[in-house]
Amino acid sequence: MNNFLFVAAENDALPDCKAGGMGDVVRDVPRQISERGDRAHVVVPSYSRLHQNGTLKTHLHFRLRGIDYTAELYEVVPKKEFGNLHHYVIHHPEIEEGDIAHIYHNDPTEPFYTDAIKYIIFCTAVAEALKREAFGKVDVVHMHDWHSSLVLFLKKYHPSYNGLKKMRYVYSIHNLAIQGIRPFGDNYSSLENWFPELELDYGALMDYRYQDCVNLMAVGIRFADAVHTVSPSYKEDVLRPSSPPEFIGGEGLEKDLLEADNEGRLFGILNGCNYSNIRVAAKGKLYRNTVKALFRWLQEESKKYKADFLAHTGEKVMRYVQNHPKFIVSSVARLTEQKFYFFKRSPEAFVEILKKLEKIDGIFMLLGTGAPEYEDLFRQMSYDHKNFIFTNGQSEDLIDSIYLESDLYFMPSLFEPCGISQMLAMRNGNPCLVHHTGGLKDTVSHLKTGFSFDGDTYDEKIRNMLTCFDLALDVYTNDRPQWKRIKANAKRKRFTWKKSVDEYYRSLYLL
Repeated sequence: MNNFLFVAAENDALPDCKAGGMGDVVRDVPRQISERGDRAHVVVPSYSRLHQNGTLKTHLHFRLRGIDYTAELYEVVPKKEFGNLHHYVIHHPEIEEGDIAHIYHNDPTEPFYTDAIKYIIFCTAVAEALKREAFGKVDVVHMHDWHSSLVLFLKKYHPSYNGLKKMRYVYSIHNLAIQGIRPFGDNYSSLENWFPELELDYGALMDYRYQDCVNLMAVGIRFADAVHTVSPSYKEDVLRPSSPPEFIGGEGLEKDLLEADNEGRLFGILNGCNYSNIRVAAKGKLYRNTVKALFRWLQEESKKYKADFLAHTGEKVMRYVQNHPKFIVSSVARLTEQKFYFFKRSPEAFVEILKKLEKIDGIFMLLGTGAPEYEDLFRQMSYDHKNFIFTNGQSEDLIDSIYLESDLYFMPSLFEPCGISQMLAMRNGNPCLVHHTGGLKDTVSHLKTGFSFDGDTYDEKIRNMLTCFDLALDVYTNDRPQWKRIKANAKRKRFTWKKSVDEYYRSLYLL
């Protein structure tokens, strides 16, 4: 029996421990491993809350900043139990929850300042737990994004953790654009402050652009035995330099990624999607679930500043309770540059889409929270356009209803490492309209399972996005047999975790 440890910032197998797609992967891959008869352990930070009601397994003692630290390892109960699968959290008072999904901190003046501190403590505690064999004798350590890469730094450079070298280390990249860059020194949130006893190898650790800084994403790429992007097309994208906004590629790390590829360490494997035990809302409850979510948010202290907008959204939704629109376009996403740059830079294109929908009695529903400038844009759009419903919050019931009752799912991502939303929409038989990039290339086929657009220049992409939208509406309105074929094809597509994890075993784990 092989023994795996997954190290990540998120794990959607636990309640309230997800901000994005990484949480889905860290939930589903260990389940697949356990179903094969191997043993898997998953460890994430407690964020000062997830350890409550857990079982204390051990105290972990280590040194940081030249002083003694003690963290606590708890085993916790997941949403669903699987044999040979154990979930843990590490608690320390300095590993606090952030303001993004109660996980990450938003440090606008000094990016990654607070997060780097908590993940340094977390990763050192994980290294100590591995050294103490708190998870048994581990064969493979599978780490996710920059938050976990410090385990590799400790294995390579810290004399206390030399024993960790006998395991195999796999590093998954979920979002190459977020790299965890921090100064080497002269800062509380720096490597020299937290590891004053270590001689740092500045050349091996540095960011190419900011050479007085460590790049923790690069650490994962440089030191792992296998590096993994979450789709084959994203692997091809990241080997080329970025040229924004036309193309988002290696984000300054293409040299490291090319080296990993040449060494046979880089693999592009598409994420899977869950097709069993699906949490599904009852059909016909879309507007009711929207109103329920709005009432709940209105009672939350943190939402008080946008109470007027939430009430405005409720009024808009009530119009459709009796008179349903004839066509629903939807998007569910974090409101970030990655997801909605096209709408932020070209709001007139979004207005054009709303006008096209108005002609066929259609609406656009967007659900999400995120960057303040994106929230502000969409709130103003909602005030200005009666057929745009912007639900500015998070609700699982409402998300399920949106996926269930939409006609077309819209995903104009600037770049997309894999994407889960298009898979969830297709699972319900919803055609998707997507930008032809990254994992969206690998999942949506133009005029077969959905619609896609691209272009050589930014302006061409915007024009093609609108042309593609016209095409989707034309097929829906004037060629119902083709629309039904596209829907049926989308629903039949299967991106299974079994297939993905088979490839993990062959290429990443070498088992």
